[in-house]
Amino acid sequence: MSPTILILLYAFFLSEAAATAPPPPPPLRQGFYAETCPAAESIARNILRRAMARDARSAASVMRLQFHDCFVNGCDGSLLLEKRGRMEGEKSALSNINSVRSYEVIDEIKEAMEAACPAVVSCADIIIMAARDAVLLSGGPNWEVKLGRKDSLWASLEAANEIMPSPRANATFLIHLFSRYNLTVKDLVALSGSHSIGKARCFSVLFRLYNQSGSGKPDPAINPTFRKDLDKLCPQHGDVEVTANLDATPKRFDNQYYRDLAHGRGFLNSDQTLYTSMETRKYVKLFARSEEEFFIAFVRGMVKLGDIRSGLHGEIRRNCRVVN
Repeated sequence: MSPTILILLYAFFLSEAAATAPPPPPPLRQGFYAETCPAAESIARNILRRAMARDARSAASVMRLQFHDCFVNGCDGSLLLEKRGRMEGEKSALSNINSVRSYEVIDEIKEAMEAACPAVVSCADIIIMAARDAVLLSGGPNWEVKLGRKDSLWASLEAANEIMPSPRANATFLIHLFSRYNLTVKDLVALSGSHSIGKARCFSVLFRLYNQSGSGKPDPAINPTFRKDLDKLCPQHGDVEVTANLDATPKRFDNQYYRDLAHGRGFLNSDQTLYTSMETRKYVKLFARSEEEFFIAFVRGMVKLGDIRSGLHGEIRRNCRVVN
């Protein structure tokens, strides 16, 4: 076969592939539901406010759903899917099981959305709206969210286990992970400020207290007084399900988290490493000095995080836990 014919065949196959490839998803934008479901954002906020009145931890839990969803194949609501057939689902991933919670709040918001605007608002968008509202209702900044996502038809336990970081992660690992999503070192430190609110289990800190890096000794970065408090709360052979505050003001979204890190009072290794690492310390110091700088950087990071998309086409689920 002549080179000319080969070139023509190659061009033909390329054009055929382009013709059959699905078009890219439409761009996300602010005010996406202004005409199709104008009450969408107020519905989400009001239900979250009620959930927080029942359980103050709901704010932190709902906010973190955005992180756990968007890092795994984009912001597509795949985190919410229950195990089905050959699909294991992401809820049972090591970083999610016994850690990620408040799925029922998303269910409640979705039910209200379906009553107001059937088959219009995606579960993926509900996560994004609710995460913003969790920050705002906890005293943090407000921002306009970009919407228009579809819900995934599939979830990946394997991807969740491969991607989501452990509480033992160090700054080097976290910097590399975030860079995969075009998130900078500053974005990493700002988004880690999500731990300004909420709690974590003793299970996540025991190795720091008693066997850091397999040494059989505590992490030297822990403030000695803080370590004594943790020893009482999380004894070596105690109840690993006991929870501790992630910073000194666990119900208020503020920059206390960074001030705590600067004094060796970070609860998780993945938090305290941001101060012990030279690459991230300057941003910890910046945000500890200026809550305004933290809020600006956090909003920018959350918007960038929300822009992560898989490129796959999905649907608007009627029930966030199962495909239609």
